Amino acid sequence: MEDHDKLKKLLGLIDLTSLESIDNEKTITELILKANDGYDGHYPAAVCVYPNFGNLVRKTLLQSINTAVVGGSFPSGQTITVAKIAELKLIEKTTVEEVDIVINRGEFLDGNFDFVKNEILLMRKAAPTKILKVILETGELKSEENIKKASWLAIDAGADFIKTSTGKGTAGATLQAVEIMCNVIFIHYQKSGKKIGIKPSGGIREIEDALNYMNLVNGILGEEWMNKKLFRIGASSLYSAIILELKKPHE
Repeated sequence: MEDHDKLKKLLGLIDLTSLESIDNEKTITELILKANDGYDGHYPAAVCVYPNFGNLVRKTLLQSINTAVVGGSFPSGQTITVAKIAELKLIEKTTVEEVDIVINRGEFLDGNFDFVKNEILLMRKAAPTKILKVILETGELKSEENIKKASWLAIDAGADFIKTSTGKGTAGATLQAVEIMCNVIFIHYQKSGKKIGIKPSGGIREIEDALNYMNLVNGILGEEWMNKKLFRIGASSLYSAIILELKKPHE
């Protein structure tokens, strides 16, 4: 029974996502129906899509489920800064609650930390009412020191969540990267009293893996983080797998 309770909790922490080049109104509507169906009164934390589908999702999704979109030249983070700001201003005018942006890893790896921080600050300012999730793309940052520095940059620039990956790179989430990010969040919380959310994302396909991330975050940050306001998992393929597992007869 305890396992079932844990799986239901996990279901409610997932950002159900479709970020495909062939997405259209039909595929997104199917995603919305999947989210609205839920399982036994349990639903995903949010549905995450490209910005052009944001209003459609918000209009037809259950009110208890948040609508998230991606921005900031997702997934590469490579474009003119004013274009990123313009995109975030347009997203601010939509009915969605959340936006997942991505840092410019090229500038970061070149040591242009002030540039990266300033871009996040400007995007934060452009969408002041939205929950801001900042994707670090930890697999491309290579070192523990870089992941730590990027985490601090994002938090200092106004991130509500820090997130591992776009899911479009060659490497996704790792327990090591999430541990580093959680430790930064913990130190920040001790210093400021402000809780920052964490979102492991990218390549999390097995239930056991997702539970390992949940246990890791719980172990470092505590039970206070075990809710959708502070902890998300980006693992859409996992959503159906959890429901299949929950539907199995009790032994």
